[in-house]
Amino acid sequence: MNLDNESFDKELDVRGLVCPLPILRTKKFLSEMAHGQVLKIMATDPGAMIDFQVFADQTGNELLSSSEITGEYLFYLKKR
Repeated sequence: MNLDNESFDKELDVRGLVCPLPILRTKKFLSEMAHGQVLKIMATDPGAMIDFQVFADQTGNELLSSSEITGEYLFYLKKR
């Protein structure tokens, strides 16, 4: 699913950071968001594709979409 033109509530830029920092920053950011809000995350860590899927599975947050364009990863995560 591609949500590039979809709305989101907050945006988090973790480009340049490597595991576990993108997930830790996302976790902190989500804790300040309301149920059902959507967080757009931009990352450059190649492990992020797996990390965010596992994070969503373990926390119950919904990974709405994930994509990769020339070494940049884009995720839309809906807070449970």
